[in-house]
Amino acid sequence: MTEANAGAGTSGSGRRITVLIADDQEMVRTGFRLILQLQPDIEVVGEAADGAECVELARKLRPDVCLVDIRMPKLDGLEVTRLLAGPKAVDPLRVVVVTTFDQDDYVYGALHGGACGFLLKDAGPGLLVEAVRAASRGDALVSPAVTVRLLERISEHRPAAESARRAEVSSSPLTGRELDVVRLVAEGRTNQEICTELFVSLSTVKTHMASVQGKLKLRNRVEIAAWAWRSGVVGDH
Repeated sequence: MTEANAGAGTSGSGRRITVLIADDQEMVRTGFRLILQLQPDIEVVGEAADGAECVELARKLRPDVCLVDIRMPKLDGLEVTRLLAGPKAVDPLRVVVVTTFDQDDYVYGALHGGACGFLLKDAGPGLLVEAVRAASRGDALVSPAVTVRLLERISEHRPAAESARRAEVSSSPLTGRELDVVRLVAEGRTNQEICTELFVSLSTVKTHMASVQGKLKLRNRVEIAAWAWRSGVVGDH
């Protein structure tokens, strides 16, 4: 375990995004750290080799973003996510789950545990940095490859009857435009891409997103996407 200077989170360009990396493989932690520390707006403030250490460090350092591997000793990533970001967490943190292709069940569980993003372990440097920045501003990024597999899996749990799926959508309090936004979120679009496709401003997209979360009692972008696939919104178009 290494712990950086927690008080060094500011620079002349403003406050840096602080990150805690949790993975039982030292090479993975080192690779992530080297990539992130090249960014002028990101600072790695701690590393943990197991889940228990991750929870302890996260509560002590209060990083902006926790990068958490699924499979770790002592506490796995699901339990770590639940403790740090779940519904019962006091002052929850933002957790991005790091997974591999063969762990769909784990990713599905992490979604319900409060994770705000999912990242493949072999994701490129650009996607890693983007995921951290998205999480820090309260957004969420899901690796495209994970999006398709995760959400298709969620869609398997839809009500069997088409009429039941349509009833869930028709009884929802969402407007037509909000459903358009939800559909695009479920297809993996960023806010900027949604702006372009719907010919609206970024502030309008953010307003719709906030409204959807409030009406459906959803915590983040990932839960919005899950609702869309589960209720059949994506399949309807």
